[in-house]
This record gives sequence, structure tokens and C-alpha cells, in this order.
Amino acid sequence: MSGGTGIKLKVQKFGNALSSMILPNIGAFLAWGLITALFIPTGWLPNKALAELVGPTVTYLLPILIGYTGGKIVYGHRGGLVGAIATSGVIIGANIPMFLGAMIMGPLGGYLIKKFDKIIEGKIKTGFEMLVDNFSAGILGALLSIGAFLGVSPVVDLVSAGLASGVEWLVHAGLLPLASLFIEPGKVLFLNNAINHGVLTPIGIEQARQYGKSVLFLLEANPGPGMGVLLAYCFFGKGNAKKTAPGAAIIHFFGGIHEIYFPYILMKPFLFVATILGGMSGVFTLVALKGGLVGPASPGSILAVLAVTPKSFSGFAANIADVLVSLTVSFVISSLILKTDKAGNEDLDEATRKMESMKGKQSRISSVLTEAQSFDPKAIKKIIFACDAGMGSSAMGASLLRKKVKAAGLAIDVTNIAVSSIPSDAQIVVTQSELTPRARDKAPNAYHVSVDNFLSSPAYDLLINQLKNSVKVEVEDHSNREEAFEDEGVLRDENIFISRSFASKEEVIRFAGQALVDGGYVLPSYIDGMIERDKEMSTYMGNEIAIPHGTENVKKEVLASGVVIIQIPDGVDFDGNKVRLVFGIAGKNNGHLALLSKIAVVCAEIGNVEKLVQAKSAQDIKAVINGAIAQNA
Repeated sequence: MSGGTGIKLKVQKFGNALSSMILPNIGAFLAWGLITALFIPTGWLPNKALAELVGPTVTYLLPILIGYTGGKIVYGHRGGLVGAIATSGVIIGANIPMFLGAMIMGPLGGYLIKKFDKIIEGKIKTGFEMLVDNFSAGILGALLSIGAFLGVSPVVDLVSAGLASGVEWLVHAGLLPLASLFIEPGKVLFLNNAINHGVLTPIGIEQARQYGKSVLFLLEANPGPGMGVLLAYCFFGKGNAKKTAPGAAIIHFFGGIHEIYFPYILMKPFLFVATILGGMSGVFTLVALKGGLVGPASPGSILAVLAVTPKSFSGFAANIADVLVSLTVSFVISSLILKTDKAGNEDLDEATRKMESMKGKQSRISSVLTEAQSFDPKAIKKIIFACDAGMGSSAMGASLLRKKVKAAGLAIDVTNIAVSSIPSDAQIVVTQSELTPRARDKAPNAYHVSVDNFLSSPAYDLLINQLKNSVKVEVEDHSNREEAFEDEGVLRDENIFISRSFASKEEVIRFAGQALVDGGYVLPSYIDGMIERDKEMSTYMGNEIAIPHGTENVKKEVLASGVVIIQIPDGVDFDGNKVRLVFGIAGKNNGHLALLSKIAVVCAEIGNVEKLVQAKSAQDIKAVINGAIAQNA
């Protein structure tokens, strides 16, 4: 992995961690945004009494929710409880809304109580469990709250002061467009009020007294950069982010509640680039056209901006151009970032995923030859869909499967959550293939289904069929999951041999073994293991097929799972049985069992065997195999 790619992945993981704390609480952000837009003095329906809700909501409720969610992600409700207590300290110790502090203290509280419980596990006498649980959570939460009050709050205040100083220096140095380098990231870290009212407004007021207007009033209040991000999500976002973006855009642009778009950037931190360049373009336009406001635009609504624009055509033209230019630049860059994001790959990748789905790559539920635990489908009460934040692709996938479950008349609940919140006692878990290792760590005893596309996967119908017909669902042996069999590279065209003839079974077995050696799947000594295996027990399987493979003793000679197919139209004798198809197998660890399962599915019907024998090319062989697997999926 290149250094640039590694850094990108780390930034994406950081953004995912932040978004997993904020996204579940979007409803609370929307509620606060609506109350603010409606009832503050410059709002749509000014109401002094109801406006009192605004301050406590943003100061206390939202950070507490974020802290609780962060702790819960790490260690369930108990982690959320300690995370919330710890967050209270950082809230009370600061003079600004402490979202950043909540994102630190919430997960930290969950992590520390989890470690504590691990240390005392099995050491508490019966009857004292609840006492220890309550006191440990209370004591640790109190200590963290005190530490946050004394340590974290001053640090965040220091960061705020540093950003404010940077903006002030740029103003005095005449490098005003560069102020967006500080303003836009500072806003998303919820330091917008400190930047706007702590630095820009006082200086802007002084300029307005001298010149009748000031550009500083529009640096932070400009709704253009954030609007560009939200519009990009409207067109190119996914899942819940796309669904909520239009409403957030209205609140942001007309209500002036900029905080509403911050979580959308935290989901994908590379969007910082879009808002920074959008802000810089707007400031350059504003300065070039000599725009500015006669007073602060608070909140940063387009309506508030127009209300304090100088009453002249040039004034309105300059300020509107500032907003439109910054919006356009931010929208274009945000769209490129969202369109090229890994979650929405190029058309070639999408076609590849569809092809793999048609091949039944994810149809491993059907394997009845895999060494595994099993459980009765009748006992299954819930299927869990999981994605990174639990609100996007998993919500769509859960909706699809929920309809299929209902149509099948199954009394099974289908729900979607974040992968970090999967309960340890989950029964069936569906995730994207990239997240399956994390899902397995959370629920090692569950049956895990990996899909590449939540909206279209043959695994859904196969799973419904297994459950509906009360066929036992096989849970894979995860002890060797790193070596789990995959289709890529296992069946290549050059490993399919058409219209061959052999004098004996040993001759064809040695031919198959040498083909595996040539393909890089095994070492040469594996061939003798194949011969020995057939001597110990015939590898003839019925229906005119044989599946020679190595003994247990030569497993160490296997380099990778692979298969060769040899078509013998005239047949060869295997212990008195005519064999016209030979499948040479090499399985890394238990990978050969998955291979045997697929072959069994195809060759269980003699009609499929006959088609394979009559095939004229490697492509025809693969078409028959894939068609048979898809039909049985």
C-alpha cells in the first residue's frame, strides 16, 4: 500500500469514527436547528421564551448525546453511561459547545470501563455484581469528568484561541482569502461562534464604522461552502445521508444553521477541501467586487445576509456573487469526492460486482460440506444488517430483505445497526465484504453473510430459501477465516483441459497434480499425496466424476486453493467406474471443502455432467458451472 493510500484510509477511518457518533443523533441536530431557525430574534417566528431552548440544547443535550453514543459504540450501554458522565465535565469546563470534547471523552469512557470489567472478570463474589458495576461506573465516570473539566476543556479553548489568532493575522497581512484555511475547518469543529463573534465581528464593526460595511461579516456567515456540500450529497450521496441532505440544506441556507452540515463533512473529512476552496473563492470574489455587510449576519442565512447588505445594486450583486461562487466551487469539488469515493466505484467495478453476484460468489450459505457448527433456522429471531454508521447501505439492505422475509411468511425481525454495535449473541449478520472481519470480531459465533452490493445479491434469496425450508444454516469455521476460499484465481481458463484421453486413473491423477503445480497452487510433492489418497479411498464420486486431492499429510504442500478440470469424453477407468470428468483439487487449510461443495452442487444432476462433457471450450465449461450454481442459489 502506498503512503498516500495509507494516509487516505486512516483519514477515512477517522471520519467514520466521528460520523458513527454523530449520525445516530441527526434527529437531535435537526430538532435544535428547527428551534433555532424559528424562535431566535432573527428567526422566522421570533419568540423570546421559546428561544431559551436554543442555548441549553446545543450546550448540554447534543454533546451529552454524542458522548453517550461514543461510549456505547465501544462498550454498549455501560460504556455509554460512563462516556456521558465524562462528557459532562468537559461541557461545564468550557465556554463553547463542546462537541469535540464529547467525541474524545465518550469513547474514552467506554474504553476504560471495558478494560476495567475485563480485569475484574471472574473475580467478583456472587451477589456483589450489581454493587461493583454501579460503583465502578460511578467512580470512573466521576474521575473522568473531573479530568475533562481540568484538562480537556482548557486544551479545546486553547485550540479555539489559536484559530482565532490565525484569522486575525491573515486579516492584518492582507491575505484574506487564506482565512478560509482556518475558518472552514474551525467551523466544522464547532468553533464557528468563537471565530465569528470572538474575532471577525468586533473587527468588522470597527471597519463598518469607518467605511459603512465590512467583508469580515461574510467570512464565517457565508452559507455557500456548506450549501455546496449538502447539494452534492443530494445528488451523489448514499443512504440516510442523501435522504436527509435536502432538509438540512433548507435549514442551513434559509435558516442559517451552519452546524447542520458539519456531520456531513465529518463523515468524509476530505470534504474539508471543498469548503476551504469554496470559501477562498467566495472571499476573493467578495474583495474583487468590493462587497460586504453593514452588520453581522447572524445566523448565517441567505435571508439574514440580504437583510444587512448595503442598499445598492452593486452591494447586492457582490454579496450574491460571493455566495454563488463559493457554493459552486464547493459543490463541484464535493461532487467529485463523493463520486470517486470507494463506496461508489467506477462503472467497471460496478460491473465486476454484478458479475460476481451472478456467479454466486457470496452463496456460501449453501455449503453442506464445510466443517462448521450448525443451528436450527427455526430458532432464528433476528437478522442484522451492519454498515459503518448503521444508517446508509445497511438500511437499504435491511429494507429489501425485510420485504422478502414478510413475503415468505417468516416471523424474523430484520434490523440495521452500525458494525461497532453488533451484539455478541447475534445469530445472522449481513455486512459488506470489507466489514466482515470486524463483524466477526464482534459476533464470532454468528453466521456471517458478505455481500458487495446491499441492493442486489443472490445471497438474500438463498438465505430466505434456507430459512423457509428449515434447512440448517451452516456457520463457517472461523478459526482459519484468513484462508477462506474465494473464487478469484481458483478456476482459470488455462486450468481447464478439453477432450483429453488417459490410459489409467494414475496417469490422469498425475496430470491433474502437475497442472496444479504449474498453476502455482501446490508443491510437486503434493502429487504423490494425491496418488496416496486415491489408494486409501477411491476418489470416484458417482455420476461419472472423480475428485482427486491430497492426503492430510500433504496439506502443508498447498500454496493456495485451486482446481483443474479435465474433460475425458471417452472416459477412464476408476476402480471399475467410468469417469469422464476429473476435478483436481488443492485446498489451503479447509478450502478444498468449499470447492467440493460447489462441485457437488453442479454435478449432482447428470444432465449438468453431460453438458460439461460436451462442452467445446473452457468458456463453455465455466458457463455450465456458473449457470448450475446460479440455478441452485
